Amino acid sequence: MRRLSLGIAAFLACAAPSPRAEGWRIIGPGGGGSIFHATISPHDSRTALVACDMTGAYLTHDGGATWRIFNLGEPVQFFVFDPTNARVIYAKALGVFRSGDAGQTWARFFPREVQKITMGDDHASGQLHTTGQPSGDVTALGVDPADSHSLYLALGSTGGSALWTSIDAGDAWRKAADLPGRARQIWIDARSLKGDRTLYVAGPDALYIRREGRWLTTQLPGPATEIAGAPPVFYATVAGKIYVSTDGSVTWRDSALPGFQGQATAIAASADHPEIAYVSYSGRRAPIRATWGVAKTTDSGRHWEPVYDSVHDAWLTERFGAGWAGNPISLGVAPGDAGIVYATDSGRVMRTTDGGKTWNEAYSNRTPDGNWTTNGIDVTTCYGVHFDPFDARHMFIDYTDIGLWASDTAGASWYSATRAGVPHQWENTTYWMEFDPEVRGRMWAVMSGTHDLPRPKMWRRASPDSYTGGVVRSDDGGRSWRVLNNGMPQTAATHILRDPAGALYVTGFGRGVFKSTDGGEHWSLKNAGIAGDQPFAWRTVRDSKGALYLIVARRSDDGTSGNAGDGALYRSTDGAEHWSRVPLPAGLNGPNGLAIDPQNPARLYLAAWGRSTPEGAVDGGIYLSTDRGTSWRRVLEQDQHIYDITTSAKDARVLYATGFESSAWRSADRGLTWKRIPGFDFKWAHRVTVDPQDRGQIYITTFGGSVWHGKAYQSGPGSVPR
Repeated sequence: MRRLSLGIAAFLACAAPSPRAEGWRIIGPGGGGSIFHATISPHDSRTALVACDMTGAYLTHDGGATWRIFNLGEPVQFFVFDPTNARVIYAKALGVFRSGDAGQTWARFFPREVQKITMGDDHASGQLHTTGQPSGDVTALGVDPADSHSLYLALGSTGGSALWTSIDAGDAWRKAADLPGRARQIWIDARSLKGDRTLYVAGPDALYIRREGRWLTTQLPGPATEIAGAPPVFYATVAGKIYVSTDGSVTWRDSALPGFQGQATAIAASADHPEIAYVSYSGRRAPIRATWGVAKTTDSGRHWEPVYDSVHDAWLTERFGAGWAGNPISLGVAPGDAGIVYATDSGRVMRTTDGGKTWNEAYSNRTPDGNWTTNGIDVTTCYGVHFDPFDARHMFIDYTDIGLWASDTAGASWYSATRAGVPHQWENTTYWMEFDPEVRGRMWAVMSGTHDLPRPKMWRRASPDSYTGGVVRSDDGGRSWRVLNNGMPQTAATHILRDPAGALYVTGFGRGVFKSTDGGEHWSLKNAGIAGDQPFAWRTVRDSKGALYLIVARRSDDGTSGNAGDGALYRSTDGAEHWSRVPLPAGLNGPNGLAIDPQNPARLYLAAWGRSTPEGAVDGGIYLSTDRGTSWRRVLEQDQHIYDITTSAKDARVLYATGFESSAWRSADRGLTWKRIPGFDFKWAHRVTVDPQDRGQIYITTFGGSVWHGKAYQSGPGSVPR
């Protein structure tokens, strides 16, 4: 593999997404999660945008060959290109953002008078606190096709929407109408008079039409899943069926797919050629086999033809099969060229330039060694970056949904590491790994079919007794695995730790702590002193004297504390035979991570997840104890959702922390003060790992944005890395 490294480096120089201005890059295989809102520029079909539900948004200027991720604080709900100015783009996230430089930079456009932003819930979702009018949740935006200064804005309200207009590019707004339903899209008819535009506004089950100064409501055939088109041609999917209007919503007709049955979902049409449209479907029988894919019409829905047969995918189909990602959940058609379409699904971006005859992947690139690397579309949650103690170029990433991935080339290319020996129901998530420092090729990993723990959305869905997962061991560098669950029932195993004597400790979420003294061949439950029948055992940490600490995640999400739902911190000084509770600061009930000073075991750093209140999150941040947890003081409060803290193996003064508020932090004075790490730009961060080959660089795992690699500190005159 090493002989290919120069070729791979040359390949990446041509194919990888441009490095961020701050020197950060993202590594991994690319793709891997749900992607939405494919939107193509009306000025240049090579420029397109997509977004994921994990807060990332992605921009390409080269037809999907490369993408650049950007962060607007929340998942993007729609994009709008200015029809006359190619450099202006709007995006709805936490408010409406505007870019005036073709997506390179963004600034909040609406609302403009923001007093503060609070992030109170478990995902640190932002809430804008504003003054002035108008205010409310933006549900749709339109730009006049002939005048960039003329804007239309729909604001959601209880039971309906308010439509506001501006003629000065948003400096001032005037309320134009109250609409009976929540608006979802706005069309401005370019054929109408400039001073008296005809508007079409899509509601839940109707089109609201303004013509010659008057509003009228035309009913859709039912509540629409999606609506698309351009006046006077509109398409709607209702209860899995397709309906078409060619007279501006005066009448609608059924438009059936070939074959029978079938559920239509996403639908999109060319703005300049609305007679051409594409629809995503599943469950169509032709004649007896259920199929899924994309169909196309060139005659306003009178006939549909399946066009998703020739699909050239990257690693996802090869690894998990063609059905893993399902039929597209979003379609975007180029306004000026109806042959160019983007289709996004639960793991990929696909693109056609010939009207659907062939589709090519636009999320990953094959490397010269036959493996894969991202092209900038990264929609994967990950927990740790791990390096083989015998070869730092041999590394692993623990992923959700796509499992464990490995690289033999220091991250230049990646391959799935769960192909051999891992039970199918465990492939979804790998939470952590440990290596045997004395035996080359030997390693353990903890895996589960339940992902995204300890987020409440997961444990609210099912009892921990139903979780699948456990421990696997490899003796050939991760090429094959063997299940080691003797004495351990199926569990969502979330962490594994090996002590210097070779004992292994595993946390089972909802089970407790398991210990093995024979390399994982046999396990015993070690819960003496741990409160509760189903402790949410999350992570273990060991200090330099051999004491073990256990983090138990909280099992409440209602903002209360001081009850059975609180999380906890425990310590054992006898190899997990007995646990004693370590007191936490008053109000803190969401411990999430712990770091221990490698030179002073009495010095503890606690990562805390804030409690939700109407005023925002409280009692989160970073806490310091200098007496093994007898007392605590908070040393970082600006970020209320801290996921984890890590120490530098080379310098005990240096620590790193990350969380869910778009920040990564660094301390150079043993945690007394913290500074943001510049350039990192993702909403939800998990954990920092220092690059073993360059301690001036770090890796940051994320909740939905793969792994970021970049500078650990801001270089400059007089700066000295620690």
